Amino acid sequence: MNPRGEQGDSSIPDDVWEQFLKDSVAGVADAPEEPSARAREMTERLRDTPPDDAGWRTYTPTPARRRGKGRYLVGLLAAAALLVAAFDPWDVIGSSDDGTAGAPLAQESERPTGAPPAEPARPATLDEPFRGSPAARWADGAAGISVPPARATGWMSTAQVERALRRTRDFLVASSLDPAVLRGERPARAIALVNPHQKDFKEYQAAAFTDPTEENDPLLLFSRFQPSHARPVGDVVKTRGRITFREGERGALLVTTDVTYVYPVVSAAPGSDEVLRTIARREVVVSWDDPAKVITEPGTLSLVSYKVDMTNGGCDTGAGWFAPEFGTRQAGDGADGETVDPYDRSKPLFGDPGSPDDGCRTASRS
Repeated sequence: MNPRGEQGDSSIPDDVWEQFLKDSVAGVADAPEEPSARAREMTERLRDTPPDDAGWRTYTPTPARRRGKGRYLVGLLAAAALLVAAFDPWDVIGSSDDGTAGAPLAQESERPTGAPPAEPARPATLDEPFRGSPAARWADGAAGISVPPARATGWMSTAQVERALRRTRDFLVASSLDPAVLRGERPARAIALVNPHQKDFKEYQAAAFTDPTEENDPLLLFSRFQPSHARPVGDVVKTRGRITFREGERGALLVTTDVTYVYPVVSAAPGSDEVLRTIARREVVVSWDDPAKVITEPGTLSLVSYKVDMTNGGCDTGAGWFAPEFGTRQAGDGADGETVDPYDRSKPLFGDPGSPDDGCRTASRS
């Protein structure tokens, strides 16, 4: 794996790939303009949705988010632990009492059947920022994002799909794992990977970093902490998630990513040692378009949809930063809304019909 989180290398050199795409673009100046992310998302959902799926029929084509206010509520998931005696999908039987030992989990290749079992309630520390969390057994950084084997799809050969999948993961690394972006810097590397002809993304990112709003919130795509409020603990971010793909509109390669990121942070105040974990689960769908049919640039992707669910990231602050609430470790302190488990990846993001698109909820653990 190289420093950018890539495993292996494409069978097509970069210069050959880019020349191929440039040649493909030649002579198609009248290609249709890139559809907006919202229009493309709605088209995809309407095409693939069964007619009796009320949840998708009522979907509003805007980037969605829900925020969870992380709480330290001990025992709410005790029932999940009782299942271990009969079924142990997380391989926790025989692990040590602190819940942090045991072999690292294998990469996630499909949606899990349930949430990780409850861990012993042990607060995180500067030396052990993932103690008492299922993330202690997750992989570090890009290694926790599973990339499937490539196959020829749509307009792309197997080698081209392989490269597009790795480039998609590069985008996730640049947007959600880059240390500079976590410290609040502009995600220049991630933005450079997006099709510059995608007008609605240009408008979104221009507004998100100057005047963030509910709709133009940089946290929908990028992980960032305000340096004056919080700073990362160490240089490790734990991740778990997967990438899938299929043929999309006009023969494009449609890639869906579903990844949970766990960020340990401490208050920026001098001498602070209270470690909190901000957890963000993002679903980002991108399209690698046929340059003969869509105006694009070599090596860039187009964003179809993006949404985030966060815990300990602040509740509807609208400031464009994760805002963990330090000093609120008491169980149930200020609890409001439904209780959710931020480590439960067994359900689709906002997958329940009628579930709210935003608002504050209480996390059962952090």
